[in-house]
Amino acid sequence: MDRYPKRAPAPKQNTLVIGRQPLIEAMTGGRSIDKILFQQGVSGESIGEIRKLAKEANIPIQQVPAEKLNFMTRANHQGVIAIAGLISYMDLQQVVDHVVAEGKVPLFIMLDGVTDVRNIGGIARTALCCGAQALIIPDKGVGALNEEALKSSAGALEKINVCRVGSLMKAVDLLHLNGIKVYASEMTAAVPVYEANLTEPSCIVMGSEDKGVFQPLLKICDQAIKIPMDGDFESLNVSVAAGMILYEVMKQRSS
Repeated sequence: MDRYPKRAPAPKQNTLVIGRQPLIEAMTGGRSIDKILFQQGVSGESIGEIRKLAKEANIPIQQVPAEKLNFMTRANHQGVIAIAGLISYMDLQQVVDHVVAEGKVPLFIMLDGVTDVRNIGGIARTALCCGAQALIIPDKGVGALNEEALKSSAGALEKINVCRVGSLMKAVDLLHLNGIKVYASEMTAAVPVYEANLTEPSCIVMGSEDKGVFQPLLKICDQAIKIPMDGDFESLNVSVAAGMILYEVMKQRSS
């Protein structure tokens, strides 16, 4: 039995954007970027420009030792490496506008602290099958939408609108301004999912299996809903729970 954890493999070279100017060109050209890694202490005018572009696009930045960047590539990285995204992220307001313009009733899924990429893929797959138009994720604290997530989603992550936001709480405010009610899945909630009016424009917030929905976020949601369960076993896989709620939405909207 190994005493030490195995070293994670370096990302494939074709998923990396290496160097300052190539990254600036990639971002200004609309290429999807999942994360930017800065060498600790790196500075310069181009670094300031990268930070500005990253902030505008809600791209997370991480400070790392030079050794990490050197492990990822032998090329001259100039203290900057970005991990390119496999999907393109959409602006939340533009998605809302597009859904409404098509005459559809908004149905979005928001993920708070869901880190297992297989669960994210499974939720995206079910969401698309049940008529949801968008998946809302934060720029930090959520599993990476990598090849495993895409595979688990059976391609759904490439078809559903994925909106990456800097703050889930600000995203809830935006949804409220657009007349969309926000429901939080919470196993201790008083209201069963089938008693909520999910025929209205809705967003369902799914939290992590261990901590649930972040309490400040829970407080600004319109209503907490639960999936009634029989017996004392009070834990559902988050992907399964999302599927049950989404099916209830589809049931209500088709009746």
